This record gives sequence, C-alpha cells and structure tokens, in this order.
Amino acid sequence: MNTPRISASSYSNTAPLIWSFLYGSNHGKVEIILDNAPARSAQLLSDRHVDAALVPVIAYQFIDDVLLIPNVCVGAKQQVKSVCIVSKCELEKVRSVALDISSRTSVALTKIIFREFIGSEPLWHDAAPDLAKMLADADAAVLIGDPALMLPAEYTLPDGVVVRKHDLAELWRRYTGFGFIFAVWMTRLENYTVDFAAARDEGVAHLDDIISNYQSHITLPREQMRQYLSESISYKPDESMLAGMNLYFELAAKHGLIENYRKLTYV
Repeated sequence: MNTPRISASSYSNTAPLIWSFLYGSNHGKVEIILDNAPARSAQLLSDRHVDAALVPVIAYQFIDDVLLIPNVCVGAKQQVKSVCIVSKCELEKVRSVALDISSRTSVALTKIIFREFIGSEPLWHDAAPDLAKMLADADAAVLIGDPALMLPAEYTLPDGVVVRKHDLAELWRRYTGFGFIFAVWMTRLENYTVDFAAARDEGVAHLDDIISNYQSHITLPREQMRQYLSESISYKPDESMLAGMNLYFELAAKHGLIENYRKLTYV
C-alpha cells in the first residue's frame, strides 16, 4: 500500500494537528508537505498531488469531489488572534483593502464583513503579506498566520499614523453570534487510513514541545503562546463553529464569492 501523502501550512496554529506526523506516533506513516501558505495546500489537493490536506474551508466549494474529514479543524470560538484586518482608520471609513493572497477563506470573510455587516464596498487588491507595503497603498490590510499573531493591538507606523488590529473571528462573532472555522482536513479518499483526530490529541498533549519549536521566530512569551494554542485556537469544532461555517458559505454565495453553496459532505 502506498504511503499517504498529506499537506498543511507551517503556521504555528496548525502545529498541534501535524506534530504527530513530524515527531510523534505517526512519524514515517505519511509523507507530509509543509508550506507557509494555506492556499498552497489547497492547490496540491486540487491537483491530486496529495491524498489529504489541511486547507482553508472555502476550498471545499472549489475542489471537485472533495470530502470533509470530521471533528478536526483550526477555528476559534471568540478571538483567533492570528487572522486580522489592520486599518489606519475605523472600518466604516475604509475605502481600500489589501488582501493577503495566502488564504482565500480570510479574504472572503473580510468581504462578507464589509458587504453584509458594515454595508460598504472598498476597493480590493491582492498583495503579498508585507504589511508595510500593503498599508502604503491601502487604508487596511488583511493578514494571517504568525505575522498577524505577533502584531500588537495598536501601534504607530514610521510616518506617525496609528493603526489598529481587528480580529476577524471576533468581528464575525460580534455580527453573527457564531464561532468560525478557518481550516479543515479534506480528502478525496472515502477509505482513508490516517486518524487525524488521534493525531490532534497527541499534538495538543505536546504543546510544550511545539512552543519550544517556535520560540526562535515567534516573539511571544511562552505563556502567551500557550494561551493562543490552547484557548484562542479550537481544534475540535463545536455546534456554534459548525453553524458559523454554514452561514459563512451561505453569505459567500449571496455575495458572489462562490458560485453555489455545496452542502457539506463528510467522509
């Protein structure tokens, strides 16, 4: 039997889901491809280069015949801390937004928040995740992953402009009352052999090891990093998060961000 091939981003918030494959009991049982951009994992799955991938949830609506793997996710019940809009003014006054090309889910979520809840339509443009360059050309920028995690809630740019960080999960909950799911494992295999839930549990049990692995390039105190991985991020969806995912897809269809709302189908 061929060794399963899987893919995931290498952001710290995915670490508890992939630790087992890199260092734990599942080491050597799969071939794993890591990349900083979640969208890259979605492309690998779409192109049939991997058997399963941890991908932005909106990819479910764009990849034919893909199935959701249940009970494992990267999501948030309240604040996510690592997916945000950074703005130079109040969101109601934003007229242009630079969109991080790394994640289609966060881009679509941002457009939904502006269109559905704020009631405005800024000018959108795609950008590489370089915040200084993004804000040089726009009133606000969408940023994800560890670069977003390390941003303070408010700070001053070199030109004296004060910018503020808006947590996208917190905004979503404020407007809808629901949690949010950012990424899930997906596969085309109905009979896959990898126990992703058990791998998650093993990773969550090794947070100290995970935090140590990221200390060299994430400038957060250990306890703050632990709080992020153990409290801000939810690795098992609850009813509120699942309801939020359904609403997200419905609103994405309403606002033309996906063609049709394909109902959720699990392995």
